[in-house]
Amino acid sequence: MKIVQVQFSPWDKKYNFDAADTDVKVGDQVIVKTELGVELGKVVGYQDLPDINIKASAEAGAEAGLSVSSGLIEIKKIIRKAEPADLKKLPEEKQKKKDFAYCKKIIDKYQLPMKLVDVHYSFDGERITFPFIADSRIDFRELVKDLTKHFNRSIRLQQIGIRDEARFCGDFGHCGRSLCCARFLGDLNSITSEMAELQQCVHRGSERISGVCGRLMCCLAYEEEGYKKLAENLPSLDSQVKVEGRKGRVLARYILKQTVKVLLDEGNGEAGGVVEVEAGKVKIS
Repeated sequence: MKIVQVQFSPWDKKYNFDAADTDVKVGDQVIVKTELGVELGKVVGYQDLPDINIKASAEAGAEAGLSVSSGLIEIKKIIRKAEPADLKKLPEEKQKKKDFAYCKKIIDKYQLPMKLVDVHYSFDGERITFPFIADSRIDFRELVKDLTKHFNRSIRLQQIGIRDEARFCGDFGHCGRSLCCARFLGDLNSITSEMAELQQCVHRGSERISGVCGRLMCCLAYEEEGYKKLAENLPSLDSQVKVEGRKGRVLARYILKQTVKVLLDEGNGEAGGVVEVEAGKVKIS
């Protein structure tokens, strides 16, 4: 089975669909039917799923636009590739800006602590989705009522992460290049403080190792495995070692330089002291 991953908006998740006999490739626009309605999406990748009957909850399946029966997900088929005429059916940028401004106006009216990010229209014209970011859960029932009355369509408020917003809006990183998440990163994997500690850059301060989204930079994951392998060549902190026959304790490790800082013990008429030694000249006691 040929499974393709379809994304309806840059800030949204990827959903699996059966390509069936449709000849589609990455970058193609396609028409699909989800549990929420007919959507126009973009093919962004492929997924290897040998068995289409994947166990999942009904809630997860409905959210993914999949039909759920007896606790099993049935992957829906792509209806067809989109044509130029299909793209013209969606509201123009001018209308999008107008609807965005109206929603923001109502948010301000109710003084809701949320930041509106975008506007998304379903292909069948039955639904409008307003993605937003917020620090906590928001009671937007009154907001939905006003928007439903104004647009006379089904309204969906979807909370997204701050990293999804950065991917959608785009910007430039500390390196001077466009954000990785906007250019080529697929899934936004978790970036942990342990990665920064391993690469010995925590001392630079959170601002220098955080991206425009305020989270730790995704590029901290790129060299993690390399640092782990280099770290294996060095003794651990506080371990007892010998340097040219003298005992000492490891105070610090410099992974890229492949050296360690050792506090030598006093003895045999020799004063103690701190020395930096190459990893190959250190023996673990």
